[in-house]
Amino acid sequence: MKIMVMDGDGIGPEIVPAGKRCLEAVSEAFQLGLTFEEDQIGLAGIEKYGHACPDEVVERIRAADGAIFGPHDNVSYPPEHQTYANPSGIIRRSLNLYANMRPSKTRPNVPAHVPEMDLVIARENMEGFYADRNMYAGGGEFMANPDLAQSVRNISRARSTDIARAACEFAMQRRKKITIIHKANVMKLTDGLWREACLAVAADYPEIEVEEVILDAFAAHIVRRPADFDVVICSNMYGDIFSDLASELAGGLGLGGSVNASDTDCIAQCAHGSAPDIAGQNIANPTAMIISCAMMLTWLAAKHEKPEFNEAAIALEGALGAQLAEGRTRDLGGDMDCDAFAGAVAERI
Repeated sequence: MKIMVMDGDGIGPEIVPAGKRCLEAVSEAFQLGLTFEEDQIGLAGIEKYGHACPDEVVERIRAADGAIFGPHDNVSYPPEHQTYANPSGIIRRSLNLYANMRPSKTRPNVPAHVPEMDLVIARENMEGFYADRNMYAGGGEFMANPDLAQSVRNISRARSTDIARAACEFAMQRRKKITIIHKANVMKLTDGLWREACLAVAADYPEIEVEEVILDAFAAHIVRRPADFDVVICSNMYGDIFSDLASELAGGLGLGGSVNASDTDCIAQCAHGSAPDIAGQNIANPTAMIISCAMMLTWLAAKHEKPEFNEAAIALEGALGAQLAEGRTRDLGGDMDCDAFAGAVAERI
């Protein structure tokens, strides 16, 4: 199987090769037959193609079996390259990557802000308040006059159903519980439709326990009782916010793994950003990227019915957990650099 690799901006050229190194190790150990091809996005994409995420790269990802997608620092792009959607928005919309799955869990010997947590934020990825991907033509933000800015929020039954079903399928492989986040007591039409669609899907899974939590109350509950949650279903912006909070509670954004997936495509992409303040110093934590790569293996196992890919994902997660328990990067109180940490995980595999 072919995996496309794109470093991206900031710490991307450090953490993406770390993830690739771990995939190479499990591919050899479990005879997965992974091959890798590289291309450029972000500032390197602008230099090579004249665009931060050109059609050529999108089509190469589409033709591959999976991809490792580095972070982007679009605020640093030249002004003419800030007029279109950022690389994440482009790739998610182009490939219909409607499901953004973001796990957060506490791990032995890893400093955390809560004693126990193991949850997944299932974030709808295609609409909501995100102005770069919720309109067919034109932007989702506009100004009626110099003193009034407005934004359109899209909530559709189809997109809500898609993420709810993906979340339920994920929950069936875990503790069989979902939590639906909404503000339907105030946003009666948009969050009301979201709630209705999610509950309709959940009714198809009688084994799953269903909980509803109002948006602002969840901000308190995830801190007070994080161990009670399994798969948490959120619309786009809510999921973006709560997944960062969950990662921080578990130990930091350096642990924030993530995949963006559809029924046909999957990319491993960290939940965190490009961290330009530490770029080029080899001190970034590659854990989130390694987790993302393991999640992509699980997705490939399900799509292609290849149990060896699932075994490889479990082995990669196990090697990562064992390494975190004994040695970590600086953000987690250790003294290892990015390369050394990735090498140690690969060696354990």
